[in-house]
Amino acid sequence: MPDRLTAIPFECLVTEQHPLVGGKCASLGTMSQAGLPVPPGFAVTIDVFADAKQGSGLMPRIKDLITNVDTDDQTALVSAASRAREMVRSWRLSEEHENRLRQMYADLCALCGTEDVPVAVRSSATVEDSPDASFAGEHDTYLWVCGIDDVLEKVRGCWASLFTERAITYRNEMGYDHDRVDMAVAVQKMIRPRAAGVAFTLDPTNGDRSGICIDAAWGFGEGVVSGDVTPDNFLVDKVMWSINRRIISPKTHAHLLTEVEGSHCPRVSRVQLPDDQVNVPSLTDDEIVAIAKLARAAEKHYGCPQDIEWAVDDDLPAGEDAVLLQARPETVWSKKRHRVGAKTDATASIVDTLVNPLYARRRKLPA
Repeated sequence: MPDRLTAIPFECLVTEQHPLVGGKCASLGTMSQAGLPVPPGFAVTIDVFADAKQGSGLMPRIKDLITNVDTDDQTALVSAASRAREMVRSWRLSEEHENRLRQMYADLCALCGTEDVPVAVRSSATVEDSPDASFAGEHDTYLWVCGIDDVLEKVRGCWASLFTERAITYRNEMGYDHDRVDMAVAVQKMIRPRAAGVAFTLDPTNGDRSGICIDAAWGFGEGVVSGDVTPDNFLVDKVMWSINRRIISPKTHAHLLTEVEGSHCPRVSRVQLPDDQVNVPSLTDDEIVAIAKLARAAEKHYGCPQDIEWAVDDDLPAGEDAVLLQARPETVWSKKRHRVGAKTDATASIVDTLVNPLYARRRKLPA
């Protein structure tokens, strides 16, 4: 397989390689090279996916299965999606690709000074986070993955998430060909978040670009993105850096690390919070402003409003502990002429999740 790229460190990704790594990995590479605080890692390219897909010989069967299914028939859809994912998880990596991924993970372990360094394994589909469609939450993310064998398994799990019921239905609705969507994967050093969430470099309730809107909760940010946790909400002025809105929500539970008996690697679990954390702000004022400034820096770099994921890393010193995990173009108000006080588009996926968390789509998060 001459000239077939297996994996590329985020800091080495060049613009010409972005089509090989999907929107999520391309963004991580861009942020890394822009000097924004991004945990280290690497992108598993679509070449690995394409070679495994071709080598399996199963794609014609998968395409026939999901193209002909009636997506209005929930029983038939669930069955077809489950069978498609099962076939994808059986795909084998070539020896060349597997050896390269093993070396890349070993290099990341050496860089971090930790054997079997815990990583996040995140889907990065080639149409994900594009300006004309938001696939946020449609494909799988695996947190706190330890050891290369588990990493390789979760890479295949990300591939398989192209064929969930939601992803199949969404592609049908958007007119994307099931056979023309490829999947890259981000493998990134895990942080230990004391708090995490999302931020918009505009107010998602009305499109006002003078402020930065932050949603925050204890622990990992997946609960915020999925709508499983009702987050605290802050609005920060972009010029004065004053906190002009402060809503502290009852946070009865969080997605936190828990120990697993017989394993050196913990897992992320949904945990009930003690009473003294439920109504307490998940961020200090200094942290709120630091996150807002990172979001503003990302917006300046990309030249358009951004929807970012962030975390406060307990492993880093105060003042340096806010990190960026993702940045993507904001996809609702960017399609409209800016009008302060305009009516919110209730169909927008991630904005609707944050503004109306009780109506957010629920999905089972990987443990």
